[in-house]
Amino acid sequence: MKIAVIGADGQLGSDICVAFRKNRDEVAALTHSVMELSSAASVTEALAAANPDFIVNTAAMHHVDKCQADPERALQTNAIGARNVAAWAQQAGVPVVYISTDYVFDGKKGSPYVETDAANPLNAYGISKLAAERFTATTADRHFVVRVSAIYGHHPCRAKGGLNFVELMLKLARERGEVRVVGEEFVTPTPTAQIAAQLVVLSRSNSYGLYHATAEGSCSWYEFAREIFDATGTQVRLEKASAAEFQAKVPRPSYSVLENDALKAAQMNVYTHWREGLHTYLGERAQQATAATVAG
Repeated sequence: MKIAVIGADGQLGSDICVAFRKNRDEVAALTHSVMELSSAASVTEALAAANPDFIVNTAAMHHVDKCQADPERALQTNAIGARNVAAWAQQAGVPVVYISTDYVFDGKKGSPYVETDAANPLNAYGISKLAAERFTATTADRHFVVRVSAIYGHHPCRAKGGLNFVELMLKLARERGEVRVVGEEFVTPTPTAQIAAQLVVLSRSNSYGLYHATAEGSCSWYEFAREIFDATGTQVRLEKASAAEFQAKVPRPSYSVLENDALKAAQMNVYTHWREGLHTYLGERAQQATAATVAG
């Protein structure tokens, strides 16, 4: 198959390209330099040139604060952009995946969200992503909407200054020797490599619809940091902070754990527990560091 990956140079998009190439698929890696999502003409030109059999749309305006400051741009990029991609997919008769977020929920449920739970985003980013979900679902018959949470991978996350949570924690530990992390917000940390593997499975399915796609289990950000430091043998003073101490400018859900009900019902779930995913990531990170040292 020929797979078009939109946002191919992003943290998630990079691993998606790797996963499909390992699966011996041909990948058309589409970046912002060749496609402006908010322009239907630009989307049409880029996708027509790629001529894919399957489309994965990871591109979005991810920075929550910037979305809140400019909601019109967030809607144009995220929602209208998703509609433009879905419209081309529908016309071409090819399936499309839209990557969405746990931020479509308000966090008030207090137990893992399933696909049938009502969405209620708290901020402009979540609103734009929910609108994108709806546009994708109502525009393209052959669609997958895939919600992910607290992702991290080996490729830089440009929206977060190039550092994912794991790398940020290790950097702060080196520089400060003491780290304070919120203990009242709960997520499911999920490696981008596992999301990419899940998308390869979905690409071979015609069970279209909405899917939650995160690692198993859940933890607070504090517990995630504790596991990072323990697994790497990092000597650091880790303290639990209250949410009020790091009061965000934009409201965010304090509980955004997702349960992969639909994937499990379809017997397509590939995810391991979040701790196993973290240990795999750290092992790969150590191997990359060793290889770089040898090459240097």
